[in-house]
Amino acid sequence: MDEADRRLLRRCRVRLVGELQVAALWDALLNRELFTPDMIEDIQAGSGSRRDQARQLILDLETRGSQALPLFISCLEDTGQDTLASLLRTSRQAAKQDPEAIRPLDLKPVVLGPASLKPEELRVAKQDPSQPSQGKLAPVVLGPEELWPAKLRPEVLRPEAPRPVDVGSGGFSEIRAQDRAKGNADLAYVLNADPCGHCLIINNVNFCHESGLNTRRGSNIDCERMQQRFHLLHFVVEVKCNLTAKQMVQALGELARRDHSALDCCVVVILSHGCQASHLQFPGAVYGMDGYPVSVEKIVNIFNGTGCPSLGGKPKLFFIQACGGEQKDQGFEVASTSLEDRTPDSDSEPDATPFQEGPVTVDQPDAVSSLPTPSDILVSYSTFPGFVSWRDTKSGSWYIETLDSIFEQWAHCEDLQTLLLRVANAVSVKGIYKQIPGCFNFLRKKLFFKT
Repeated sequence: MDEADRRLLRRCRVRLVGELQVAALWDALLNRELFTPDMIEDIQAGSGSRRDQARQLILDLETRGSQALPLFISCLEDTGQDTLASLLRTSRQAAKQDPEAIRPLDLKPVVLGPASLKPEELRVAKQDPSQPSQGKLAPVVLGPEELWPAKLRPEVLRPEAPRPVDVGSGGFSEIRAQDRAKGNADLAYVLNADPCGHCLIINNVNFCHESGLNTRRGSNIDCERMQQRFHLLHFVVEVKCNLTAKQMVQALGELARRDHSALDCCVVVILSHGCQASHLQFPGAVYGMDGYPVSVEKIVNIFNGTGCPSLGGKPKLFFIQACGGEQKDQGFEVASTSLEDRTPDSDSEPDATPFQEGPVTVDQPDAVSSLPTPSDILVSYSTFPGFVSWRDTKSGSWYIETLDSIFEQWAHCEDLQTLLLRVANAVSVKGIYKQIPGCFNFLRKKLFFKT
């Protein structure tokens, strides 16, 4: 959905939440393939009243692609909610002709002081709000917070944070937005349980001779980092090493079948060799120690609503340290980086193996209709599909080392997506050969770890 449609939805949200007849919409949303059955079930299960369901529906609508708003308007017309449909359609057409029409009003702050103040005294108070006025009453500023006089802004009054806070390009308004999102169940997942959830780490280091795969030296360092990190983030961590492809599927299935109803999240970390694989939703595959691959798509689908109902509506996170293919990215020339980043490392090696079509594709699903639409899922890859992922035999992989460092510094104040952007940026400047992590994000809300 483009920014103009988002602004329009937000402008009309109060009226939509107040008047929208959501019960009449479900079939229309399914028929027009705007929402999936799983998404509708999540909204119905996670939101109690009609207003709550309407509010969540409008929030989720922003994530449903460039045609989401016109399709939603058609759904309103299909269900006889013509007044709302006309409101949105007319406003959308007006916005296309005049983009200024749906921009927020140009509000200016208003300074109010005690009634006894004379005009000239009020002007002094406006110039220096820190000086108390007559009767020891300080002026009050009304208006958009970002337009308040600097000395009255709440961030100036806060005690200095004991841990680093990066204001970024959005300044302190970005920090305030993160704080507001943490406490709002409509904007962020609730991670209050302790322990927060289970974390399974599969660490494949040694591979059978017939597989032709090399020992992944340095992977135990990655494993120890992830084990400690997720323990500090209040997860119950379990490590399994050197599993065959079948054993990997069994371990993941056992985790999915556990009762997660009292928990808030689930994490899977896989450290192995990898390759490309045929896919419909999630690219790539990881190898068992016997040399047989398991597709990432199959791994993720083990945790769908059918296989793991107690995780419905809860975030399921997958971190994959494995190659996405065999290509080596030499990058392109930009402004010079540090000598340390440009120096080749003789201890670095890829987690790559050739992509094979044929018998190894048996792990793929049989039909499109059998694939659940991913919901509340994030898959973070160490590298772009088709490219190698670099691992230092002495200090571990670039991706896991950076992921651990970024989580340590910023997980207390930033959401997961922002953390992963930091990881991608930090990894992208390493080495002569380049690597950039990426993710497939189907989370419906922001995710802040419990720290």
